[in-house]
Amino acid sequence: MKVSVIGSGPNGLAAAVVMARAGHDVTVYEGSDKAGGGLRTDDFTEFDGRFDVCSAVHPMALASTFFRAFDLGSRIPFVQSDISFAHALPGRAAVAYQDLERTSSELGRTGPAWSAIMKPLLRQIDAVRAMSGLELRPHPSTVAGALALGVAAMGFSALRDEARALAAGVVAHGAAPFSSIAARFVGAVLAAEGHAAGWPIPVGGSGAIADALVKDIQAHGGRVELGRTVADLREVWSPGDTAMFDTGPRGFADIALNALPARYESALRSYRYGNAASKVDFVLSGPIPWTDERLRDALTVHLGGWEREVSGAERAALRGAVPERPYVLLSQPTRRDRTRLPPGSTDEIVWAYAHVPNGSTEDAAERIIDRIESFAPGFRDLIVHRESRPAPFFAQLNPNFHGGDILGGRVDVPQLLTRPTKSVRSWRTPIPGVYLCSAATPPGAGVHGMAGWHAARLALARVGQGVPDLGPVARAD
Repeated sequence: MKVSVIGSGPNGLAAAVVMARAGHDVTVYEGSDKAGGGLRTDDFTEFDGRFDVCSAVHPMALASTFFRAFDLGSRIPFVQSDISFAHALPGRAAVAYQDLERTSSELGRTGPAWSAIMKPLLRQIDAVRAMSGLELRPHPSTVAGALALGVAAMGFSALRDEARALAAGVVAHGAAPFSSIAARFVGAVLAAEGHAAGWPIPVGGSGAIADALVKDIQAHGGRVELGRTVADLREVWSPGDTAMFDTGPRGFADIALNALPARYESALRSYRYGNAASKVDFVLSGPIPWTDERLRDALTVHLGGWEREVSGAERAALRGAVPERPYVLLSQPTRRDRTRLPPGSTDEIVWAYAHVPNGSTEDAAERIIDRIESFAPGFRDLIVHRESRPAPFFAQLNPNFHGGDILGGRVDVPQLLTRPTKSVRSWRTPIPGVYLCSAATPPGAGVHGMAGWHAARLALARVGQGVPDLGPVARAD
């Protein structure tokens, strides 16, 4: 069977891996000069070093159904810290270690409440992963996962002080304030993985994940064509073929032209996007001088102060204002991975972004620097090189990042489980053999490959096949 995959983000590549392993004739079409979509590592301009363009830290890369079947951890090396993530506060920090007991102890009087929420999630971690991967089937594990996540999301409301700030930081990964129930589900999954598999980074950068997927596709007879934009469905698909779109809903509607029912096309074009990212990549002459020295060992740090400050910044962006004191998501990968710098270098690479209104053209670099400086006095003096990437950069980099929304769609209740349409099989389109598999389909944003896995599973079921072995020992016929 001829299979065309349009778009080479992690989900498109995952779909291509599954279909190529199943013995089909697979071609991936990517408009950019490099595969991976946001899963990309590039060289700095006029500086010797490498940075992650978009995705940097990967809580789901070693935990999702697809990547566990693919055995990603045996294909490329990952590193992580004892600290999964941390949240900077005035004069101190709230720290989430992979060790839950240590986390609870160092959170002080707010620790027991954090532990009480996390323990049920960890006891049910396989069920939580099944639910967050949206394996929609009447199975007790799915029900158990849904209940555990629901209790955790509601339980976040009862947290106070340091524990509440720690939760607000992971909830804000969904580009939403703490009051957002949908973003709390996202935050609960991320926090649970912090105490389960941890929050690892790939050695050499996130592009290593895309490289491993491409290598497997090619090893099983597939092809990846770069610099190839598909403007019309008929270029790559005829009745009887299969096409899988790792594109946004509106982009798919444009490519499908007049082949879609009016009601379905209207739903695609009504899909909503959320806050955008304005990012800065830094090279520093030394480690960030955090007020709380524990943060030197954290690969991921959230900067936003107390929960009310984080939520205020996210609400401001949703209202269309660039926050003066934004929530900043920061990664310091070279604390563990020195391969991104020349041998012998004592520099540090730092990746940081703030949420801004969708479509904003404003460069938030100075606001980001001021925010970091408030928790790490002297940070500005360490900057030897910086490159800004405001929201229009991301919109141009990847059409799926509409207006600079690197999550590929707003995270709220209507779009949490039914994105982009109200269907329990959102990956299937009304056109026989044509599927959507981007972050605009369940389970949403993140490097997990699950949208591609689901779409491929449906495509294989249509021709009477199951999902093949995806492990590294498998070989093409």
